[in-house]
Amino acid sequence: MSNINKGGEFAAPTTLSELKQSGWQSRSVKAELRANLIARIRAGEPLFAGIHGYEHTVVPALERAILAGHSINLLGLRGQAKTRMARSLVQLLDEWMPVVQGSEINDDPLAPISRYAKELIAQHGDATPIAWVHRNERYTEKLATPDVTVADLIGDSDPIKAANLKLDYSDERVIHFGLIPRSHRGIFVINELPDLQPRIQVALFNILQEGDVQIRGFKLRLPLDIQFVFTANPEDYTNRGAIITPLKDRIQSQILTHYPGTIELGMKITEQELRSPKDQVASVRVPELLRVLVERIALEARDSDLVDRRSGVSARLTISALESVISAAERRMLRNGATRAVARISDLQAVVPAITGKIELVYEGEQEGPEKVAQHLLGLAVRNVFTELFPVASKGRKRGRTEGAGRPTAVDPYASIVAHFEASELDILAEATDATYTKVLNGVEGLSALVREHHAYLDAEEQVLWSEFVLHGLAEHSRIGRSVLQGSTRFNDLFSSMLSTGAAEDDDAANT
Repeated sequence: MSNINKGGEFAAPTTLSELKQSGWQSRSVKAELRANLIARIRAGEPLFAGIHGYEHTVVPALERAILAGHSINLLGLRGQAKTRMARSLVQLLDEWMPVVQGSEINDDPLAPISRYAKELIAQHGDATPIAWVHRNERYTEKLATPDVTVADLIGDSDPIKAANLKLDYSDERVIHFGLIPRSHRGIFVINELPDLQPRIQVALFNILQEGDVQIRGFKLRLPLDIQFVFTANPEDYTNRGAIITPLKDRIQSQILTHYPGTIELGMKITEQELRSPKDQVASVRVPELLRVLVERIALEARDSDLVDRRSGVSARLTISALESVISAAERRMLRNGATRAVARISDLQAVVPAITGKIELVYEGEQEGPEKVAQHLLGLAVRNVFTELFPVASKGRKRGRTEGAGRPTAVDPYASIVAHFEASELDILAEATDATYTKVLNGVEGLSALVREHHAYLDAEEQVLWSEFVLHGLAEHSRIGRSVLQGSTRFNDLFSSMLSTGAAEDDDAANT
């Protein structure tokens, strides 16, 4: 409406007469969403801000559902932005909406449905006072839990209201409206719908099919106008509850969500959702290699036979993991009295708590234990990213010798590095200063040269980081040994590492 905002201030009709003169016309919430979506599509504007990876899958399906005026169920594993998309639909509502002043259920001044609004208009006529509701107040969200009742959602008689107004219990004015009637002319979202008890789901039948509610003990029909959006996790269908068949039949569009299809998309989402303090982000540099490794951990978890795939691996894992890496680097910076830090490969040990709290394990994984599974996923991420970035690290390569008929074998690019650890070992302390960290890595024969040969574009800080990455990659391919100790990571020859690992396991068993 052109007369709502004048000179940057909110100015709108305040009586029913002024509203009629303004030319404002009633329309359903679904028609409102449809009209604003059409305008947004024609203007080339995106449906959602900050939702990535759904441009050719979920978003088109959601647009079709809105254009068709459907109720919607967003079905997908945890951490797939279902609730975020539902909340974003508010932006498709008109910015302001007129209501009968004092109405509990946002009565349309031109088409009231409650007794209160009808009586007020009958009493005051065109002088009926009008209030305006912002679109953010037209969104209601309820988490489905086993203790939700019909009274919570629909309503019930209120004995306190009856006593205060001196009304009989048969008078409909004693009704206390639930969340759904109070969402009239707005968007109502139920999260985790399968957790809602079946008898409560039955109460939604009439609302979805006929658009009205029935409140116990009253001959009352409220033709509600609501855009319903539900979210659900398919795991819930077997573990905690189910969407009963008649209710599923009444939900007109079920839209499947999914995880990011590429590491690049995952990195984009993680960076967007990062909640690290600004001063922390400003003082800690996280090279792209570490960001790739963090995303790869989630991909490995989603494919792992030790992790329950039906439960899913939320994008919150990568967000928490990256925040942990940044915090590990900041802690080292603070303890060393520095003002700036660069995250390291060894800082990935800090993500173990973020992994163990966000994955559900199958029986075999439970037998291994969450920490061992987390370390296994870390190792897979390092191993597979290393394979993509450096030459094959298999043991079969020789040091320049020749095979039969004078044919030379492929030269092992890691020969000098492996030979170095046959004669010595290297400890990378978690709290080592940048100077010490650089010195110990540059002391490994052939390591820096290998990194420069294959990734010459790296700056000095990243070259050191990638040098450490090579050592971890070789350890994952069993070319050198590695032991994660308290406060440090030790690299040595494979045989020594196997002996030290076995001794440590014996000590653990003895302590147990």
